[in-house]
Amino acid sequence: MTVYLVGAGPGGVDTLTMRGFRLLERAEVVVHDRLVAQDVLALIPSGAERIDVGKHKGMAASQGLINALLVSLAKRHDCVVRLKGGDPFVFGRGGEELIVLREAGVPVEIVPGVTSAIAAPAVAGIPVTHRGIACGAVIVTGHAGLDPEIDFAELCRRGMTLVILMGVEQRETIARHLISGGLAAHTPLAVIERACTPGQHVVRAKLEGLASLDVTSPAVIVIGAVAALGGATLGALADNQFV
Repeated sequence: MTVYLVGAGPGGVDTLTMRGFRLLERAEVVVHDRLVAQDVLALIPSGAERIDVGKHKGMAASQGLINALLVSLAKRHDCVVRLKGGDPFVFGRGGEELIVLREAGVPVEIVPGVTSAIAAPAVAGIPVTHRGIACGAVIVTGHAGLDPEIDFAELCRRGMTLVILMGVEQRETIARHLISGGLAAHTPLAVIERACTPGQHVVRAKLEGLASLDVTSPAVIVIGAVAALGGATLGALADNQFV
């Protein structure tokens, strides 16, 4: 019995790792989240049990129930795949599931996935780090707004890119928090909706305009100087300034 915590990547089957692909081919049961792409779910064998535990607005399986389900399934099956969007350890609560499974004596293998925090900016032509512009990146969740005890505005001013996942609903709070913290209202930002899918859409703006943007989830918000880069702009900067 083994539970495989598999990252499905940020989009369709093309961004799934080969290890993830091979495990899905032989899975006896797959426990999956809401944002896993349909063409990835289509890889699940017809004879395998498929359990949707995705957290939909207004209804969700509690994490405690999911943990108990994984332990129970592991006792009855040799290959249990816990399939998560992106990477299982980037706001996927994979760490919590790993602890519970190990405490129950269940063997676990972690199969990393490409996180949208890096992939979404990349496919929009935005490097989260760039020599001479951004020396690092900070990834945060926007579900509860930004923690007032952490000075993200100062991090941005010091050359860090701020990447916010699940922040669309809190975008007004996020913008207000950063501006009140001293980050310039004209700081560039980009919102990448439905990254790595045919419906991908990129909106660029300034921090002061974030609250009024017409954007929907799932989306990744990138704040910092690199958000102004992309396409020909990035090429020109690389050729002229940072080589």
